[in-house]
Amino acid sequence: MSESPSLPQNWQRPFFTIWSGQVFSLLGSQIVQFSLVWWLTQTTGSAAVLAFSTFAALLPQVLLAPFAGALVDRWNRRLVMICSDSFVALLAGALVVLFWTGQIQVWHIYLIGFLRALGGAFHYPAMQASTSLMVPHKQLTRIAGMNQTLYGALNIVAPPLAAFLIGVLPMHAVIMIDVFTAWLAVAPLLFTAIPQPARAPRQAAITPQLILRDIQGALRYLRGWTGILLLLMGAAGLNFFLSPGFSLMPLVVKNIFNGGAIHLGMLESAGGFGIIAGGLLLSLWGGFKRRTYTSLLGVFGLGIGVLAIGMAPAGLFWLVIAGRALAGFMMPIANGPIQAILQSRVAPEMQGRVFTLASSLSGLMMPLGLMVAAPVAELLGLRIWYWIGGGACLLIGVLFALNPAIAAIDQPIAQPAHAEGGEAGSQPVHTR
Repeated sequence: MSESPSLPQNWQRPFFTIWSGQVFSLLGSQIVQFSLVWWLTQTTGSAAVLAFSTFAALLPQVLLAPFAGALVDRWNRRLVMICSDSFVALLAGALVVLFWTGQIQVWHIYLIGFLRALGGAFHYPAMQASTSLMVPHKQLTRIAGMNQTLYGALNIVAPPLAAFLIGVLPMHAVIMIDVFTAWLAVAPLLFTAIPQPARAPRQAAITPQLILRDIQGALRYLRGWTGILLLLMGAAGLNFFLSPGFSLMPLVVKNIFNGGAIHLGMLESAGGFGIIAGGLLLSLWGGFKRRTYTSLLGVFGLGIGVLAIGMAPAGLFWLVIAGRALAGFMMPIANGPIQAILQSRVAPEMQGRVFTLASSLSGLMMPLGLMVAAPVAELLGLRIWYWIGGGACLLIGVLFALNPAIAAIDQPIAQPAHAEGGEAGSQPVHTR
C-alpha cells in the first residue's frame, strides 16, 4: 500500500478519542497486573507460581493469536474491540467478587490471566489494523512513537501507583479500578466509526477449516514477500537474544554489583525514562524518510546499550544504568518504524493475521531464549549473555543494512488483490 486511505482532514479527532480510552484501559490493566503479582508473592512466596502465572498469560499470544487474527480479519474490528474490552471488564469484575468474598485461589489467577490474555489476543490486532485505516500513512511512525512513550510512562507510573493503592485499599477495590477503566475504553468505541477494509464476498459460515486456510494464506503472503518476512524473523531473533538479559537483571544487580532493591529500581526507572525519551523523539521527529534506516539506527543503539551493561566493571554501576537507559531509549526507535511499515505496507484485509503471526513468533522467542540463556549463564557467567545479545543486535543490524530485500520495503509498491473465503493471501505480494 503506497498511498494512505482516503481520510477526513480531522482524522485526529476520532483516532485520539479511541486512543485516549485505550490509555485508561492500559493503566487499569497495569495496576491489576502489579497487584496480582504482589498478592501471589505475599501469599505463596513461590518463584514457580510467579513463573506459571506469566506462562498462563503468555500462552494465548503464542498459540492462539494467529487464529484470533484470522477472525479479526473477517469480523468488524470495532465490535471486536468493544467485545474484548467488555470481556476484560467482566473478568475484572469476577476478580472483585472473588476477593470481596474471600474465595480467591491461586488457580483463579491463572485462569483469569489466561482469559484476559485471550481477550488481548483479539484486541491487539484489531487496534493495530484499525490504526492503519484511521491515520495517514506518513503519520504512522509518529503514532508508533507515541505508543512507545505511553508504554514507557505506564512502566514508570503504574507500579508505584498500584503499590500505593494496595496500601490504602482492599484488593477488591484496587481491581475495581480496572472495571472502570475498561468501560472508559468501551465508551468511545460506541460512538466512533472505524473504517473497515474492503472485503470480497465470503462464505456464510466461519468454520475451523476456513480459519486454518486463512492462516495458511497469511503464511503464503509472508513467504511471497521476502523483505517483510526477513524483518519479522529479525525482530523475533532480537527478542530471543535480548529478553533473557532483561529477565536476568535482578541477578546481575545482586551477584555482580552487590546491589539491592533500590539499585534494581534505579535500573527499571532508567529503562522507563529511556523509553519515554525515545518515544517522544520518534513522535516529534517521525524518523528518516526511509523507515528501515530509523529502525536500524535503533537496533545498533540497542546493541551498544546491552554491551555496556555486560562490560561494566563491578565498581561502575552507573555504566549499567547508562546502558539500560540507552537500551530503553533505542527500543522505540527500533520498534516504532517496524510497526509503521507493517501498518502501511501490509494489505488491510491481511493485517489481523500478519500482526498476530508476528506477535506469536516474538512471544515464542521469550521462553525459548530463557531456556537457552539459563544454562549458558550458569556455565559461563551472567555477563556472557549481554555480550551475546549486544553482539547479535550489531550483527543483525549489519546484515539488514546490506540486504536489498529489507531496503525495498519502503519502496512504493502495488499490492495485488487478495481473495477471501479460504483463499485470502494465496498469491504472493511480489517476487523479491
